[in-house]
Amino acid sequence: MKASSLKNTFIQIRSNKLFEIFVVTVIIFSALLVGAKTYDASNTSTMLLVTKFLDWFISAFFLTEITIRFLAEHKKRDFFKSFWNIFDTLIVIVSLIPADDAELAVIARLVRVFRVLRMISIIPELRILLVSLVKALPQLGYVMLLMFIIFYIYAAIGSTLFEAINPVLWGDITISLLTLFRVMTFEDWTDVMYETMEVYPLSWVFYLTFIFFTAFAFLNMVIGIVVGVMEQENAKARAEKLEEDGEPSLKDISAQITSLQAQVNTLKIDKH
Repeated sequence: MKASSLKNTFIQIRSNKLFEIFVVTVIIFSALLVGAKTYDASNTSTMLLVTKFLDWFISAFFLTEITIRFLAEHKKRDFFKSFWNIFDTLIVIVSLIPADDAELAVIARLVRVFRVLRMISIIPELRILLVSLVKALPQLGYVMLLMFIIFYIYAAIGSTLFEAINPVLWGDITISLLTLFRVMTFEDWTDVMYETMEVYPLSWVFYLTFIFFTAFAFLNMVIGIVVGVMEQENAKARAEKLEEDGEPSLKDISAQITSLQAQVNTLKIDKH
C-alpha cells in the first residue's frame, strides 16, 4: 500500500501543471546562467562560487525530476521506449560531469547549454513542431534537390556571362553559388544586378526569374509541406488526447457509423 501510495504521489507530481511550469522556469534559468558565465564579472571568486552552487542545484533538480518521471511510469520499461525520455536522461546524466575538471570542462559547459533543449520535451507544442519538421525532411529533400539544380544552372550561366565583369562575385561556379545565395536572401542584391546591367542591360531578367523560382516559389513549397505535416501531427495529438480522456475520437465515430450502416443494410436485406 505504501509503495502504491508513493507511486500515486509521483504520478500527481508529474502531471501537476505547476510542477511543469517550475521545470520550464529552471530550464530557462539554467540557460541564463550559461549566458551569465560569458561576462567578465562572472570570473570573480564570489560569482564563481555562486554559479558553481547554482549549477549543482540545477543538476540535482533535473536528476530528481527525471527520477520522479521514471518512478511514476506504470511499466518502467516503457519509460525508455520514448525518445524524449532517453534524450532527457542523457542530458541529465552528462550534465553531472564536473565542470572543474580541466579535460572535461569544455564538454560540461557545452552540455549545460543543451539543457535548453529540454524545453522541447517538456512543452508538447514544441515537440509537435520538431516532429513535424523531422517528418517533413524527406519531402523537403526533393524540394532542396530541385532548388540546387536551379541554383547550379543559374550559377553556370552567371559565371559564363558575368565573370569578366566581376571575378570576385562570378569567378567560378562555387563563388557564383554564394553570390546567388546573396541574391536569394536579398542582401544588397540590387548592387550586383546594377553592376551587370551596365554591360548587359537585360540581365535583370536573370535576377528576377531566379528570385521568383527560389525566394518565392520554392520557399512557399517548403512552407506548405511543413504546414501540411504540422496539421497532421496536431490532428494526431488531438486524437491521442481524446483517447486519454476516454472520449471518442473521429476514428471511433467513423467506425461506429460504418457499423450502423452495415446493420441497417443487414435489416434491409432481411426485410426483402
